Amino acid sequence: MTARRHDAAPPVSRAVAAGCVLLGLMLGGCASLQPDAQATSMPASAAPADVIIEAPEELRALLDRHLDLARLARDAAGETLTDSELRRLVNATPAEARALLATEGYMDADVRAEREDAALSTRVRPLVRIRVRPGARTQVESADLRVVGDLADAAKRGDTQAKALINEWQAAWRLPPGAAFSNTAWRDAKSALIARLRGTGYAAASLLSSAAEVDAGRARATLSVEAASGPLFRTGPLMIEGLERQDHKSVRNLADFEPGTVATDALLLDYQERLQGSGLFERSTVSLDPDPAHAETATVTVRVKEAALQQATVGVGISANTGPRISLEHVHRNLFDWRATLRNKIEWGNRRKAWEGELASHAMPGLYRNLLGGGAERLDSDTDRVSSVRARVGRSYDTQRIDRLVFVEAERVRTWPVVAGVLANATRSDTLSATLNFHGIWRDLDSIVLPTRGDSYAVQTGVGQVHSTDSDGNSTQGSGPFARVHLRGQWWRPIGERWYAQARLEIGQVYARDNVEVPETQRFRAGGDDSVRGYAWRSLTPQVAGVDVGGRVIGTASLEIARPVSESLPSVWWAAFVDAGRAAARWNDFKPAWGAGLGLRWRSPVGPLRADVAYGEEVRDWRLHLSVGIAF
Repeated sequence: MTARRHDAAPPVSRAVAAGCVLLGLMLGGCASLQPDAQATSMPASAAPADVIIEAPEELRALLDRHLDLARLARDAAGETLTDSELRRLVNATPAEARALLATEGYMDADVRAEREDAALSTRVRPLVRIRVRPGARTQVESADLRVVGDLADAAKRGDTQAKALINEWQAAWRLPPGAAFSNTAWRDAKSALIARLRGTGYAAASLLSSAAEVDAGRARATLSVEAASGPLFRTGPLMIEGLERQDHKSVRNLADFEPGTVATDALLLDYQERLQGSGLFERSTVSLDPDPAHAETATVTVRVKEAALQQATVGVGISANTGPRISLEHVHRNLFDWRATLRNKIEWGNRRKAWEGELASHAMPGLYRNLLGGGAERLDSDTDRVSSVRARVGRSYDTQRIDRLVFVEAERVRTWPVVAGVLANATRSDTLSATLNFHGIWRDLDSIVLPTRGDSYAVQTGVGQVHSTDSDGNSTQGSGPFARVHLRGQWWRPIGERWYAQARLEIGQVYARDNVEVPETQRFRAGGDDSVRGYAWRSLTPQVAGVDVGGRVIGTASLEIARPVSESLPSVWWAAFVDAGRAAARWNDFKPAWGAGLGLRWRSPVGPLRADVAYGEEVRDWRLHLSVGIAF
């Protein structure tokens, strides 16, 4: 640094200089008191300007949400804004808008901001008009996805599973050639790519590098991503926290996997859902230790909060099928310190009175459960009464997607005709049957409680022997063997925007000689809420001497479309439907009854609650169908 020497000014020069400085300060002060010619055109107390954005709808929403000028005009009513501040914001708007549009893939947008003063029009406030021509949106031209680490090494060694996993991983990429490019889509695609790798057992997978090269002139983007898989994680010891009364073995059996199993997200999530679905716990979580150093034997930690040892539930409800009802259910989740759950339920209604009981073991290896159950039921209609008592022993297999039940059942069924409102005891029928049965359900649904996409298939089969007696206890010619098959399929699909379709098909048949008196509970009846709407419950069935009897064949079908009532009420839907079907003595007598109508749905957390008004073509009348329940 060079130092410079300054000579002292003579005394007279200092006095003159001081006077000049003083005069300058005085003139400056006076100038500061003069109004700014520009400021006079926009008083300091003026409100912010109005802003109009001329752009495609989705881009207009983006700019309105993020542009400084638009946010000020929308959210800062009453705040001061001088003319110079407004001019600065207007001048900055095109560059700010182009930067925002670039995040959505519009790299060559033309943006203009034009100001219209209030003094030049009848407007109270100035108007700023922002005109946007976004130009071509950038599309992905190519995407290079690479993985290094243990997964890549296994694929190089010829591991077919590793090769298939890499192919599936690359195929799941969310920005394939031709896809629209944006910063948000780019970020989400990379996150999903790593999450998918972690979910397949590589819990320590990470992003090594990524690049997006955008050619603004051609509106094309070239992408590249490199991920490190890390080691493949396998399950090790199971650590269980939170148990007080339940047995560790019940929790371990629900895992249904051995140490050394590849620790995928699906494996752990299915385990967590089985714990929750067991009824033993209020909540449960399953997590994996992600430390790569212990990948070969990663600890699986299970945290549970047990449900109450005993629980009683009172329910009050009403349905078009059985009318008003009250129910009481009791559950004991560890009876006599056995690994077993005891359930008892009593229901009392106008048309149905029933008791159901079951003692079921907690999950055993392979997710099987042994069960012992029984029940008693009385069903009343205008033309008959059906009373039954049954006992069963069997084994079940229950998962989120598959339920299977194999059981042997003994059942006694009595049927009384109702003539002029009085039971005709003299013509009562009495059957005692023993059957071997299989029930199965296969589900592939986006939600078990509130499905909108997926399929569900149910099958019931049984073979057995029936012994029939008359009202005096004498054996009849109605004894003999019989078999039963009942199939039911349901489908849910979204169609278009915010429209949903649901279809159902049911078919069943009893196989027996004509003179064999098949138990009434093994036959079929149609009509009612979950069958053919527009008709009374169990009314679409054959009659003998004016008395309803169960049919030996059944066929029903339903088609329904629905959509939310409004965007502000997404859980309330309206629906239109058509149903058809009936039960008959034989297929030669089958002629479907038709019903159609409109309904409302409330998609509550416990399932859809429905109110339908249906017109029955055969009865030429309207019928209200309700399914509503309240649990305390």
